[in-house]
Amino acid sequence: MEERNWQLFLAPYEQAVSELKVKLRNIRTQYKENNLHTPIEFVTGRVKPKDSILTKATLRGIELDRLEEEMQDIAGLRVMCQFVEDIYEVVALLRKRTDFKIIQERDYITNKKASGYRSYHVVIEYPVQLIMGEKNIYVEIQIRTLAMNFWATIEHSLNYKYDGEFPEEINKRLELTAEAAYLLDEEMSKIRDEIQEAQHLFSYRDLEHLERYVNEKRADNDEN
Repeated sequence: MEERNWQLFLAPYEQAVSELKVKLRNIRTQYKENNLHTPIEFVTGRVKPKDSILTKATLRGIELDRLEEEMQDIAGLRVMCQFVEDIYEVVALLRKRTDFKIIQERDYITNKKASGYRSYHVVIEYPVQLIMGEKNIYVEIQIRTLAMNFWATIEHSLNYKYDGEFPEEINKRLELTAEAAYLLDEEMSKIRDEIQEAQHLFSYRDLEHLERYVNEKRADNDEN
């Protein structure tokens, strides 16, 4: 496939990631505006680069003319949450959406991978509006806590270094740290109400300070 054709091929995926980031971030904004705890901490997204697509296609035996049908994570979003409970709230929100269709769900939190990896994956079919009409493409949404994401990011980096063949010592330590990260999530869940109350009070006081600062500046300007 020529470079120009790759750009045309990836353009709808880039559009989908851009639109979905806005939509998911808007969910966070709505929670904030209603003075509610938001299950979404932040959202990131990316489209797989050509080299990564080719590498995965080779490993999985996927023909290039079957990429759209057989590779579900060319477009990917990552939703970060504070608590494990937030993950399932986000999943429930996604299930209620009418602007895309959920194709598959993979719960790697309840059923962690052998490596220790935990996350919740939702594959959706998202309609992108193009000048030649509507095009449905697959997008993978990964939902995880900050602790899960920290571990997964480190594991991903090491995977590049060792090409997936970790030394036994590294493999053992990764498994231990995966459990440590999950224990952290469990402990945080036990004091979730206290944490949320503290965050609410902090935001309220921060707003009070901002209002006081604005009023003081206005008073200074009036005097001048």
